[in-house]
Amino acid sequence: MRSGAAVHPGSAPPSALRHAAAWSVHAYTASGAVIAFLALLAAVEQRFPDVFRWLAVAFAIDCTDGALARAVGVKRVLPYYDGSRLDDIVDYLTYVMVPIVALRLGGFFPAPWTNWIAAAPLLASAYGFCRSDAKTEDHYFRGFPSYWNVVAFYAYALRIPPEVTALWIVALSALVFAPLKFLYPSRAPRFRRSSIGLGAIWGLVVLYAIWTLPEAPVLLLWASLAYPAYYCGVSLWLQATSRS
Repeated sequence: MRSGAAVHPGSAPPSALRHAAAWSVHAYTASGAVIAFLALLAAVEQRFPDVFRWLAVAFAIDCTDGALARAVGVKRVLPYYDGSRLDDIVDYLTYVMVPIVALRLGGFFPAPWTNWIAAAPLLASAYGFCRSDAKTEDHYFRGFPSYWNVVAFYAYALRIPPEVTALWIVALSALVFAPLKFLYPSRAPRFRRSSIGLGAIWGLVVLYAIWTLPEAPVLLLWASLAYPAYYCGVSLWLQATSRS
């Protein structure tokens, strides 16, 4: 989620340099759409390792543009430009559209139902992205937060059978609508440090695996699933114990 400094009535208007900085942050976010285009080209050309390398770049942009936006105070400098909407557009491309297209073109869905299975996350995440309460007031994601890039990566890297991949895709699509809270690692009030720390380690492991595709170490890939298991387990435990 992108945000900037609050508006302070009576304060001096932002300088030209601050305007340039704010537009630069928006351009940085928008560059994710170009990355999505390059990833789509790689998918069409069956260069699937490159798909995930481009998606890793997009993920890095998404992880850093919010901090830059807050540092520059983009909402105060450019109050008429909706950076959050831009962020959502780019995120839908990089977290949803590109990974699902890659799975579809890579033959990771059972042939008779390929397009129907692909439609499930596309429609579910379109709904999820448009919910005004997709991020709760207590800083959680409502429903499965459309991490289809992660799902697609493991399906490809571990050569998950199409039937199993399809089952996970349909189940997670249904969870987009579920009244469940999932951790927002950087802002969650509980387990923030452990989630960020473990997430950083997981990110480095996955980054190494992506850059060694298609020969990524299988044992390392299976071991890296410990973090997604932690993420889901902690999210469900917080709700089961009413501690979220």
